[in-house]
Amino acid sequence: MDNNQLKVPVMAELSAQGKSPEFLFWVGCAGAYDDRYKKVTRAFAKILLHLNIDFAVLGNEERCTGDPARRAGNEMLFQMMALTNIEVVNGYNVKKIITICPHCYNVFKNEYPELGGAYEVIHHTQFLKQMIDEKKINIQNSEYINKMITYHDPCYLGRANEEYDSARDVLKQLGANLVEMKRNKNSALCCGAGGGQMFKEAEPGNKEVFLERTEEAIDTKAAIIASSCPFCMVMLTDGLKYKNKEEEISNLDVAELLANAMEL
Repeated sequence: MDNNQLKVPVMAELSAQGKSPEFLFWVGCAGAYDDRYKKVTRAFAKILLHLNIDFAVLGNEERCTGDPARRAGNEMLFQMMALTNIEVVNGYNVKKIITICPHCYNVFKNEYPELGGAYEVIHHTQFLKQMIDEKKINIQNSEYINKMITYHDPCYLGRANEEYDSARDVLKQLGANLVEMKRNKNSALCCGAGGGQMFKEAEPGNKEVFLERTEEAIDTKAAIIASSCPFCMVMLTDGLKYKNKEEEISNLDVAELLANAMEL
């Protein structure tokens, strides 16, 4: 499927036809604006379309969840953004939200309910694992068979929400040789971007966090670093460039790996 031919359903258009899709695919700021993470958005959208999933995006009606504002300490701005989003989402009677960003996932799942936005929130790695478990995705001749892949746990998916297994289960279905970093799962090291750190200068210290984490990934001898968070992807990609390893080690989202294996 050619990226340029992707026809993604938009919530307002479906609503005008009297339709209410099962899932809202929340693209997120990175998925919409960051050139690298747009590729993840396309990969996941291809999978949704291939599986004929009943979903839609908000398109121009989507705004930032406000998560970075709250992490940076601007509570008033967060609540303004959150209440605006809740009004839009509730207006479409949305019950289920799929996100490709753990920060969006966490704030929708754990922080929006107190403001009136209660939804079933699913991270895309959880959704992909569910599709595999239900035999809706069946990988036959994956290009990743026996390929050494290491997986980086995003903080807001892992320690914040105790989701460690879905991404790993998807990677195993690709036939990959999954190798763990020294620190993984509930002891995984942050990429260095969480908690608003993405948007500020580094604090005093003798090494950047993203370099420490990249070195752990390189030490596994993996050919691919799999991730499932836009912030993590930025930090790990920068780390690979800093270490002059970007030509020999790839950083790919779990959705991209699966879409490639499905030949979409």
